[in-house]
Amino acid sequence: MAFEKSWDIIKQTADKNKHQLVLTGQSISQLIAENGLDKTLFDLENLNYLNINNTCLQEIPEEIEKLQNLTALILYSNKIDKLPASIEKLTKLKFLHCSQNKLTSLPDAIGNFPQLSSLNFGTNLLQSIPCQIKNLKLTTLDLSNNNLQVFPDVCYTELIHLCEIYVNMNQIKDIPEQISRLQVLRVLNIADNLLTAVPGELADCHKLKELNLKNNYLADKRLLKLVYQCHSKQVLEYIKQHCPKQNPTAVDITSKSKKGKKGHKLSENENTTAQIDALAHKLKILRTSDSTLSIKFTEHVKNVRPYIIACIVKNLVFTEDTFKKFIQLQTKLHDGKCGKRNIATIATHDLNAIVPGDLTYTAKPPLELEIKPLMRNKTYTGTELFQQLQKEADNLRKEKKRSVYSSIHKYLYLLEGKALFPCLVDNQEQVISFPPITNSDLTKMSPTTKDMLIEVTSAISYQACRNVLDELLKELVTTGIGCAPSDNENNLYYSLQIEQVKVVDIEGNLKLVYPSRADLNFKEDNIIALRY
Repeated sequence: MAFEKSWDIIKQTADKNKHQLVLTGQSISQLIAENGLDKTLFDLENLNYLNINNTCLQEIPEEIEKLQNLTALILYSNKIDKLPASIEKLTKLKFLHCSQNKLTSLPDAIGNFPQLSSLNFGTNLLQSIPCQIKNLKLTTLDLSNNNLQVFPDVCYTELIHLCEIYVNMNQIKDIPEQISRLQVLRVLNIADNLLTAVPGELADCHKLKELNLKNNYLADKRLLKLVYQCHSKQVLEYIKQHCPKQNPTAVDITSKSKKGKKGHKLSENENTTAQIDALAHKLKILRTSDSTLSIKFTEHVKNVRPYIIACIVKNLVFTEDTFKKFIQLQTKLHDGKCGKRNIATIATHDLNAIVPGDLTYTAKPPLELEIKPLMRNKTYTGTELFQQLQKEADNLRKEKKRSVYSSIHKYLYLLEGKALFPCLVDNQEQVISFPPITNSDLTKMSPTTKDMLIEVTSAISYQACRNVLDELLKELVTTGIGCAPSDNENNLYYSLQIEQVKVVDIEGNLKLVYPSRADLNFKEDNIIALRY
């Protein structure tokens, strides 16, 4: 057999015909240190997800080209200083995350992945990256904390999906005038660089909602003050009025759409009113308040599953039928947008069943974590639940004569060998969520649920969480699942009320809030986000 002498985890992946493989932690790192990476893993040609993290791995072998079904290649927190040119053969890649390594350069192939959506090389030693003009589906680019001296080569009208760029903590001196070509750019973080000026063309990025220019060397002192004291909207308005364009004769590519409007631009409020009057699905976003629960984030979860965001959906209206569709929608997203829970995991709770007070996102040893799992009538430790699910999975495979696991059993490998299990606990230390496996039966949703807490967790990035939760809320409001119809004759449009939830550290310092102004900004004309 080809895998007789392979590492046990590779042998198990082959025997069970799994499509995902995660290699992580001390034991894997020791195997790599002794004999290098086991190259038989490259014979697992059905793999679509490969995650190697927190090891001493220094180089990815050329044989990576054999894994041509990979859609996600996750290589964070290793010691990788080189990627092979043969990576170009992985034409199905959608997610390439290689942060926290020691890369000083990248092969040209990084600029030619036709399906690539998310590219993350944060916290390396890069001075430049290949041109990205051929990565036509790229949405998120993270090059934070590197040695870049020039802005990445991404300013092309062809990149019609590129909406987030993170180049903070580099040595960039200029923002190119061509930045205005990125007409769907929503987030630009270029803090902690060497900028002395900002081009007026930046204000032509009309979708830009979050702009971070902090800790630069801006010569315009008024702009510098605004950067620290005001929201992105005011900063961009100042840039529009006071920062000269590098190429003032250039034609604004959006100007054509403004002709024939009586020579004036509608204000933001007038635009919003006009859109609402035209009828649309409405996402009504309420600011978080002192009475809204927050999620406290502890250090224990950092090396396990470090990313979490959440929000509250209020005044839901379910029927038995729409509730079934709601459950089916989560399953659909877990298999699709969530990459079979490899990218992110959704958990939903009846808010009124949660003990009042803040929640805590942490990690516990398997023997200390206790949960009453969804649809079960007893409490298990993490160890007991893992063993019970493993036993059920094996019995089910034998009974059905299948080679793969089904239901939640197929996600067990995501926690296999972990010293700590992630969990969300309430104000009385009860575990209400055990991602990526299951929720607690204590807070389960039902057709009578009126207010819902949604939390999304990921081992990859906050952006992965945001993408999934954006998509879930979009699906809810456009299909009307759980929504009250808007006031219009045909009840074709729906309304969803969403309350922000903050994630803070254990001392109460804000890490993020969802949905922020950068979230829920859809290109579809029939979805309007109203922020109160």
